[in-house]
Amino acid sequence: MVDVDLSQLPFTLLDDAGRDHVRRGMDLAFFDRDEIILEMGQAGESVFLIHKGEVAELDPTLPAASARIGHYTSGDLFGAISILNGKSRYRFQAEQECLCYVMPKALFIQLCRQYPPFEQFFKQSLSHKARLLTEKRADGGVTMAGFMLAKVRECMREPLLIDASKSIHDAVRQLNDSHADSLLVATQGALGMVTKTDLLNGLVLENCTQETAVEALANMSLVTAAPEQYLFEALILMTRHKVARVVVMEGDKVQGVVELMDVLSFFSSRSYVVSLQVEQANNMEALAAASQRTPELVNALMAQGVKLRFAMDLLAALNGRIMSKAWGFTVPEQYHTQSCLMVMGSEGRGEQILKTDQDNGLILADDCQWPTVADDMATLTETLIQLGYPPCPGNIMVSNPEWVGTVSQWKSNIAKWVNARDGDSLMKLAILLDSHGVAGNPSLLEQVREALFERCSHDELLLSYFARAALRFSTPLTLFGSLKKPQHGIDIKKGGIFPIVHGVRTMALERRIKATSTLDRLDALATDGRLDRRFADDLGEALSLFTELRLRQQLLELDGINQKRTNRVVVQELSSLERDLLREALHIVKDFKQRLSHRYHLEYS
Repeated sequence: MVDVDLSQLPFTLLDDAGRDHVRRGMDLAFFDRDEIILEMGQAGESVFLIHKGEVAELDPTLPAASARIGHYTSGDLFGAISILNGKSRYRFQAEQECLCYVMPKALFIQLCRQYPPFEQFFKQSLSHKARLLTEKRADGGVTMAGFMLAKVRECMREPLLIDASKSIHDAVRQLNDSHADSLLVATQGALGMVTKTDLLNGLVLENCTQETAVEALANMSLVTAAPEQYLFEALILMTRHKVARVVVMEGDKVQGVVELMDVLSFFSSRSYVVSLQVEQANNMEALAAASQRTPELVNALMAQGVKLRFAMDLLAALNGRIMSKAWGFTVPEQYHTQSCLMVMGSEGRGEQILKTDQDNGLILADDCQWPTVADDMATLTETLIQLGYPPCPGNIMVSNPEWVGTVSQWKSNIAKWVNARDGDSLMKLAILLDSHGVAGNPSLLEQVREALFERCSHDELLLSYFARAALRFSTPLTLFGSLKKPQHGIDIKKGGIFPIVHGVRTMALERRIKATSTLDRLDALATDGRLDRRFADDLGEALSLFTELRLRQQLLELDGINQKRTNRVVVQELSSLERDLLREALHIVKDFKQRLSHRYHLEYS
């Protein structure tokens, strides 16, 4: 039996018996430098898993300088497609002395028949393979430990009380106003509870009227827990007593209520409790404490295998709520309907999971009179810094008067930037296009966005200038189509993320698509027919892969001494599947850049 590591995809799609079968059926083979392992057109007879060495994938029909289309190293697998297709499309040749594990064709076909997911792996698109990678990570994700150590106080709601003499009508109104499902009923010397279901049953089944005192329907046998008890104990109490909520008591004093849905939400991602802390924050100190928990939430979401798109949506909403709260603490209420705080760049697109530099601006109604706006915006910038949002190195912030103006002034700026068409002006148009309102009156932003579309969407020359930036950085692939492997890592933002984001942004500008998220823009472009649906999906999966690889590196750096976040990914540290996915994703980026070049005539610019 060959001792081979089968802990990576696609072998994790087999059960223990299947993996044992692989080990018993595999052999070892040695290949000299330049030896042809599998010839183009040859019927596939084996699947090869590289133990040591490197193998080139060659297309002999191409000139020698461009014949090398793929590159495989330790842990990579090849030859399976040759068996499934009946013959090899390309030549596989050892670039140096190679030692490979060899699986016979008969064994491979048997595994494909017994394990359909194993066979499907070799036929799937990038999106399917990326999903498999996410699921694999989730298998080893968050354990019960975080849940077992959580305390009741972390997940409780504020108690809502009603006097026992109040009517059912009063109780229903209070529940609706509070968006709650239950009320604590205060009687002399005792505490009860009434739920929406209790009230409904009282009116329909027990012949109560709207004026009946709520005390008549209150349940006086409450299940209670203490704030410092573990949350899992509260869940046990709910299960044991067949109730959906427990009352949190500290001595004789009511502290809160824990609902079953709160506990389940907490267990699923901890997102609910962070959201709850943000909502309950009534001062800057409480808001800062909640804001500091977002990296913990990111770690939990990623470890649990939550799809990156949903994680980004959740964190964008949470960051927006934090900023909205900060706005409420610093901006006088009389200006809330006369202004709109917008975030731009990656925050505006909802694609920045960890807190990024501030990119924000302020739009004022044309008739707004706000004499202290400069001082208030300087305070807001400092407040956001305290909450963990660093100042923008380019000074694109509300504390900079250039990024504060009336609707008319913003429209004038757009006209000026469109006419200039220089690098700085195009950059400002790009970040404004990504803007998203987080506080104040969003209709002001819509007026500015409409002006942006009106000025730009039909201007072919401007769109050509605008799109050119997507080709600014080279794709980190060699001339032969394999991954570049510098020791310091490849810049995944420049090589992968930016070309997709900016290329899609350009197409969204042309089609007047209001969505700001790149993934939402891709959906809209596919629906519009401007992109093939499968290609749009693959672009979205490529973007998610790049973002996840970068995020994983940044999370590691947060745990280290150096707190400066990088965009570099070291290829040599990736698993075989991750390298395969990265290579495929970068080829999709290369294809997309060629399409952009053709659409916006960039080959002539």
